[in-house]
Amino acid sequence: MSETHGKPRHRRRRTTLLAAGVPLALTAAGVLVLGEDAQPQAAAAAVPAWATATADGFASVDSLGQNGTYGGRGGQIVTVKTLADLEKYATAAEPYVIVVAGTINMSPVGKEIKVRSDKTIIGSGTSGQIVGGGFFLGTGVHNVIIRNLTIRDSYQGTWNDKDHDFDAIQMDGAHHVWIDHNDLRHMADGLIDVRKDSTNVTVSWNKLSNNNKTFGIGWTENVKTDITIHHNWIRETEQRNPSTDNAAHAHLYNNFLEDTPGTDITSSYGNYSRGGTKMVLENSYFQGMRNPVIKDATATIVQRGNVFSGTSGRNESGGTAFDPKTYYGYTLDKAADVPALLKSGAGPRGSLGTTAAATTTTAAAAATTLTVAKDGSGQYSTVQAAVNAVPANNPSRVVIAVKPGTYRETVKVPSNKPHVTIQGTGGSRKDTVIVFGNAAGTPKPDGSGTYGTAGSATVAVEADDFQARNLTVTNDFDEKANQSLSGHQAVALRTAADKVFLDGIIVNGDQDTLLVDTAAKDRLGRVYMTNSYVTGNVDFIFGRATAVIDRSVITLKKRWDGTSAGYVTAPSTPANRKGILIANSAVNGDVADRTFHLGRPWHAGGDATLDPQTTVRNTTLSAAIRTAPWTDMSGFSWKDDRFAEYQNTGAGSGTASADRPHLTAAQAADQEVADWLAGWVPTAS
Repeated sequence: MSETHGKPRHRRRRTTLLAAGVPLALTAAGVLVLGEDAQPQAAAAAVPAWATATADGFASVDSLGQNGTYGGRGGQIVTVKTLADLEKYATAAEPYVIVVAGTINMSPVGKEIKVRSDKTIIGSGTSGQIVGGGFFLGTGVHNVIIRNLTIRDSYQGTWNDKDHDFDAIQMDGAHHVWIDHNDLRHMADGLIDVRKDSTNVTVSWNKLSNNNKTFGIGWTENVKTDITIHHNWIRETEQRNPSTDNAAHAHLYNNFLEDTPGTDITSSYGNYSRGGTKMVLENSYFQGMRNPVIKDATATIVQRGNVFSGTSGRNESGGTAFDPKTYYGYTLDKAADVPALLKSGAGPRGSLGTTAAATTTTAAAAATTLTVAKDGSGQYSTVQAAVNAVPANNPSRVVIAVKPGTYRETVKVPSNKPHVTIQGTGGSRKDTVIVFGNAAGTPKPDGSGTYGTAGSATVAVEADDFQARNLTVTNDFDEKANQSLSGHQAVALRTAADKVFLDGIIVNGDQDTLLVDTAAKDRLGRVYMTNSYVTGNVDFIFGRATAVIDRSVITLKKRWDGTSAGYVTAPSTPANRKGILIANSAVNGDVADRTFHLGRPWHAGGDATLDPQTTVRNTTLSAAIRTAPWTDMSGFSWKDDRFAEYQNTGAGSGTASADRPHLTAAQAADQEVADWLAGWVPTAS
């Protein structure tokens, strides 16, 4: 696409945004089940989606040498039914996905298993129960996921009994922990304790009930903890709901705190911001709570959109806190909807679906895994060789597992090889890199001309149902060194297929980094990118696909000569089709203020029948974004096409005007992630 390369239309239903994947019933293949001899049996099929799920919130933020929270992903999946087996695998040095398939009674009562790093501990449907004890995560333990479990009943008859300090989950100096969809209740001390500078913790979709001390955070002089607490149903608990002491960033949203009259437990307070805590409290619902929101004089609370029904006593806020979207993307549910949403969706799920409505999913068919390693330890030494080994018209998933390393090659997945996943196996998406440096004007080695924009791609995907995760795709074409070359468009990743799922990847380039295309103008091509990074400067997210960039970071780069100027998107959407949606994300970079447009209309080949569309919503925009964020292209006015914003924040956001159209709430209801995906539910496989 050359560097010189509308009217709003809104329709259809409101549907629920995708949430973090939550487990399929354990009839799904691929689980290693421990028999009486406690030896793993052979796995028969693809890794289920719940075994590769990753955290949101602060647990998803890269820090302390850990890139997000993915638990035991990549390790063996083992099913345990005894305390001995649970402890064996939870305390092992290696990564494991540990499926608890039954009730495990702790002995002695109050026992807390000392979990080591790189573990996922997950209940099998609603049958996984830990009775009379819990889990302890000590100093330095990291990358742990605890999901879909019931942990209950270590209570010994007296609340606040220091001789029986038994918690459901305790952290002392741990980091990158995700506690999700559990039922925690009736423990001798706290349900969750996040202590001693534990950080990068997300607690989501849990039921916390029938307890004295619910959830304590802090107890240190240091102001270090970063924690996200969302979509939890906290009921019939007296105190610490939660109590947050000296947290650097505490983000609480869409929680339901309920005190039912006439019961033995009465709330003394709800959310408490203590010490040096900076707390953001959004769209939560407080029912019947005494002192629902309180703060110390030294702490801060910023409240937005909360509902208080039948509450009494202190309800406080004050000071300045922080913008959570600086750190990660998220979507708020309406506070009025929270009680019903959590009563139906919090706690363990028999079949963990992909939305708050628990959409049913089907276990994937058996998959083949092909390994790639530069050092010769895999089946293939290049990614393309593994792609070539996939049989034509393969009926089921083929996973190409790529070991850490830099693979300087181009990769093409042809249209007759669907259901392919390319997945890096390193601890970070930066560990596995596929890179090349062709540009549109680069001559082909056989003398048959130049590559053109589409042909310059480092990785080209033409097959439906493609997935990529945990890797980096880069085009490192050097514009400065090739000024004499005509055509500097240099694509890192090109997709020309339907149902393309890009999860936890980095796509690096300058001009035309990410081309989201379709197989033909009249063909649908849906792309869903999440938990990812895209970098570039000129039209670097472009094409005619129906593409969603969700919960991701878009990084603006300076041009080859050090100047700041560019365009984030250049959609070439056919009429009556959805274009590019950027949602719940962040746009930033080390560039000058007010130098980048959010987009411009690309009428490829001068095609006036196209109706380009970009919507940017619920996204943090840096000061790099121009106050008039849209601009014309090649004689076509952006005002004749579809460009709009909704509820963006940050220094680069702005109020609605003729030069900056905003969606109404009614229009925005038809421009959500699920509207773009049109019935497709991306599921990791």
